[in-house]
Amino acid sequence: MSLEDHAEELASDLGVDKEEVKEDLENLVSYSVPMDEAKQSLRRKYGDGSDGGGGAEPSTKSIADISTADSNVSVTAVVLTCGQRSIRYQGEDQVIFEGELADETGKLSYTAWEDVGLEAGQTLRLSNAGVREWEGEPELNIGGSTTVSLVDDTLDVAYEVGGDETLADLEPGDRGVNVEVTVLEREEKTIDGRDGETEILSGVLADETARLPFTDWEPRPELTEGASVRIEDVFIREFRGVPSVNVSEFSEVTPLDRDVEPQETAPRLSIGEAVDSGGLFDVELVGNAIALRDGSGLIERCPECGRVIQNGQCRSHGDVDGQDDLRTKIILDDGTGTVTAVLDEGLTEQVYGGDIEDAKEHAREEMDKEVVADAIREHVVGREFTVRGSLSVDEYGANLEVESFAESDDDPAARAADLLAEVSQ
Repeated sequence: MSLEDHAEELASDLGVDKEEVKEDLENLVSYSVPMDEAKQSLRRKYGDGSDGGGGAEPSTKSIADISTADSNVSVTAVVLTCGQRSIRYQGEDQVIFEGELADETGKLSYTAWEDVGLEAGQTLRLSNAGVREWEGEPELNIGGSTTVSLVDDTLDVAYEVGGDETLADLEPGDRGVNVEVTVLEREEKTIDGRDGETEILSGVLADETARLPFTDWEPRPELTEGASVRIEDVFIREFRGVPSVNVSEFSEVTPLDRDVEPQETAPRLSIGEAVDSGGLFDVELVGNAIALRDGSGLIERCPECGRVIQNGQCRSHGDVDGQDDLRTKIILDDGTGTVTAVLDEGLTEQVYGGDIEDAKEHAREEMDKEVVADAIREHVVGREFTVRGSLSVDEYGANLEVESFAESDDDPAARAADLLAEVSQ
């Protein structure tokens, strides 16, 4: 049954306007709400139709009292942030307006399916706004049946209005956010986007508090390495367990008349703390190298996708002529947890004491590729190292893509004294 048929059937059962039901149904389905659940939500919203289609009267609630069990509510709140972006729905681009609202009791996100003129700082009365679940939390859905009106009263909210944030405070799901940053890294890429091959920018942004990855979906010349810029109206997605700044076609990039000084040091955490965080883009860890993982040393990669291959076979591209590379995967342990530190070719050359040609010659002499990994193992296992990089955590474990790697110069006696002092408190 098509969405049109579902809407017609539901409107007939409820005795309400088909086009209104269709719009609400499209909104819910576009957020991957199952059709049966979407229809049940609309039945709760409009009532069961026994009164000839009068519809359920929305309840007036404070933000803290709104839950995913609500179907439609009325609320008075201050607009904290306003953003917009384009999504693809049923093969067509749809511009949505989104951000956060707050009252004296809390805040929550919203999505509006048409431009209703929301501006940061406004106090609004939203009557008959839908409620949907987004990542386990309630979100207001401002659709065609919602009445939006300005309120003269001022609400005392405990949140900043306007969306200016530091990188350290960003979380996945934030929308309509503004940041002032310096561009540390910038790379042009061609990806297979929703309209075919698409040119994008990716790289790393930094401010005084943190570093985060970014993607610019409309490559802008202002985002050059070393530039300090203000970027307005970005949205934050999760990428490998960490927040990622997304610059859309609606974002505005303006050069700053000051230099944003990037955070030079990464936060140092225990391995257990870092793993429990679920992922960190920039972190420093200290641990003992207890073993080398398989896949270290002299390896071969697929020339098409870059994956490590075995016996000339790539999982995606079959028989290929592999390209030689060097890689090291070290298991680090600090007593609170373990992580696999992955060193790229450059760092592996430092640990091994030679480049790829040296490693290939070594393997030829010994008629065994494993001698390269054995040499690396002798250099690292049993020693303590300080590593900095990007941590990702998934069902296969914790992996740190290493940016810097050095033998630790911490004084073990001093560290032991600090630990004893901490335990005795």
